[in-house]
Amino acid sequence: MLAKAIATDNLTTISAGTLKLLVFEMGKLTLALPVEQVKKVIRYQPTYGSGLSHVSISHLGDEEITIVDLHQKLFKTSQLNESESQGYFVITKAFSGKGIAGEPLGIIVMKTPILLEVSLAQIRVLPNSYRHADTLEIASHVAIVPQESESNLTIFILDIDRLV
Repeated sequence: MLAKAIATDNLTTISAGTLKLLVFEMGKLTLALPVEQVKKVIRYQPTYGSGLSHVSISHLGDEEITIVDLHQKLFKTSQLNESESQGYFVITKAFSGKGIAGEPLGIIVMKTPILLEVSLAQIRVLPNSYRHADTLEIASHVAIVPQESESNLTIFILDIDRLV
């Protein structure tokens, strides 16, 4: 049942009851995208924009990519102020959200993302009431991953259609 719910929510990288995630830190949060939604991870490139919102553009090869600063969207401060030339872009595959059909997005991350395979039993749907009341409306699911220490790792799985 959970696998079917995840598959219908754009999380279809399912093999043998697991989901492969590209995991990255954003402030005190741990966020992730399903691997199938990621085109590539590249070194940070200069971005251009007004600086008044959480989106800008970057010239990548022969195309312009919309870049999303999730740190600014979530915490109202840009992580680019801390370090202008470090970090990475997680480039998504083309998606269809909010009338932006077929465009890939870049997400700024400061530390190297990691690949993590998570059991479907560890993934839960976020309640709609939480999604509508919190800045984490951009997440659709949460994964609770046991760690060697006593605490669990909580990973918010992003809904790519809600990032912009």
